[in-house]
Amino acid sequence: MEVTISASDVNKLRQMTGAGMMDCKKALTEANGDFEKAIDLLRKKGQKVSMSRAGNKTSEGIVLIHTDEKKTNGKLIAFACETEPVSKVEEFRKLGQEILSAAVKHNPSTIEELSALKTSDGKIISEAIIDLTGKIGEKIIIQNYENVSGEVVISYLHSNGKLGVLVVFKGANGKDLSEIGKDIAMQIAAMKPIAVDKDDVDPAIIQREIEIGKEQAKAEGKPDNMLEKIALGKLNKFYKENTLLNQEFIKDNTKTIAQILDEFQKGLTVTSFKRIAIS
Repeated sequence: MEVTISASDVNKLRQMTGAGMMDCKKALTEANGDFEKAIDLLRKKGQKVSMSRAGNKTSEGIVLIHTDEKKTNGKLIAFACETEPVSKVEEFRKLGQEILSAAVKHNPSTIEELSALKTSDGKIISEAIIDLTGKIGEKIIIQNYENVSGEVVISYLHSNGKLGVLVVFKGANGKDLSEIGKDIAMQIAAMKPIAVDKDDVDPAIIQREIEIGKEQAKAEGKPDNMLEKIALGKLNKFYKENTLLNQEFIKDNTKTIAQILDEFQKGLTVTSFKRIAIS
């Protein structure tokens, strides 16, 4: 016997799930009025949408950032979607904040651990993302997650809301790093260093740069016995451009970041940083 689905039933399911009216009506009809089955059907629809869009590019979204009161821990999340309009939807932004709150409360180390946590209303985060995917109809993911700790952690969120930086300092000796910390974080945002210092660069990258330098010198007609020396000179230029402490300070290009920090407080340096951007 076919069950009659009333408008109030449809509205009730919509209130329970946040899904669209027509989706709720179809789910209830298919489930013969059984709300639990209807909810499962809606969740399956979300899973299907998520799977079908798995290869789609998530180049929009929001970056969320948090540092604790003591400035010794920071968390950075990239919550991504496919299109800019979705990144502005209230439910998308609300879920992003729920995910950040869960990260702050439970201190997970990885995206997998974060995804297994629950939102304030008891939903597992991974399932909440699937549900919202089904409702909105495009791919939604936690694209990146960083959790850092140290003597002093300073954060910076760019005005577009799609780029965030966390910087870990040591040697502050009790000094307030708010202003200089923001300057360094903005340097990282703008100049995209690949490492803190020379010793932190991946050896494979160093070897590649040396080989490129040699080939460039050879192409310029330099003698073979000079290739290594020329390549090492080019490598030093690479370090100056791509490692934070050796970069020229964007506010004063007569000084490096290392010099700026040491002038502010003897021994002050950066031990690590995280830069996340949605693009």
